[in-house]
Amino acid sequence: MRILLVGAGGTLGGAVRRALAARGHEVIGVGRSAGDLVADVTDPEAVARLYTEAGPLDAVAITAGDAVFRPLGELAADDFVTTFRGKALSQLELVRQGARHVAPTGSFTLVSGIIAEQPVVAGAAASAANGAVEAFVRTAAIELPPQRINAVSPTVAEESLPAYGPFFAGVEAVPAARVATAYVRSIEGAQTGQVYRIW
Repeated sequence: MRILLVGAGGTLGGAVRRALAARGHEVIGVGRSAGDLVADVTDPEAVARLYTEAGPLDAVAITAGDAVFRPLGELAADDFVTTFRGKALSQLELVRQGARHVAPTGSFTLVSGIIAEQPVVAGAAASAANGAVEAFVRTAAIELPPQRINAVSPTVAEESLPAYGPFFAGVEAVPAARVATAYVRSIEGAQTGQVYRIW
């Protein structure tokens, strides 16, 4: 398959890229500042250019999304806007536009996260955005067929503990390679409207 991987340069993106390449897929990595293709996917016009540059695709997988972590009492309105644009709206736009560029039997795999269901202090904006992603996946799954759509909801990756560990006290971490297996399942499998929880 020819797969567009958004966030390929990150911890999870790197693990997903390695897992897909090992299975013989052609992976086109997308990053904000580096990659096979460069695009800021929070900009709808950049998303349009990205799909034009990418050419025919069998799948789109997303492994990145910016979110603001700050206690609720300190969150500003712009923090919610930034988080929804970075984590939710960018993914929804990749699907909205991508439906015209992905093969009729192709798929989309989005990313949410454990705090959609198991919240942490300072995670209100990110939890809300993750929940929006999961609700969108369930809804899009009834309109996209024969294309498919799923989400992967991981816990914190072991490799990301230095940066995010303080927000996830007592939460069990998993290797990014384990999360990557859910992307393989979503892309190569037959299910749609699923949220694969890796906790």
